Amino acid sequence: MEVKIGVQHAPREIVLESAQTAEEVEGSVTEALAGKAKLLSLTDEHGRKVLVPADRIAYVELGEPTTRRVGFNAAL
Repeated sequence: MEVKIGVQHAPREIVLESAQTAEEVEGSVTEALAGKAKLLSLTDEHGRKVLVPADRIAYVELGEPTTRRVGFNAAL
């Protein structure tokens, strides 16, 4: 699923494709914003970790789960 994170005082948002479910990402964001964690920690689909200071999160946008498209006519 695509996750977009807006960070305060940063010119661009962070965009990553995560293998985590929407519920897992939402739970991590909720914990960070509630002060239970100082960092929002998410893992992308390649296993890389993205860490964002919880007090700098402006917004988090959760996209629809993506499906793999195969072939030359993948734009459909």
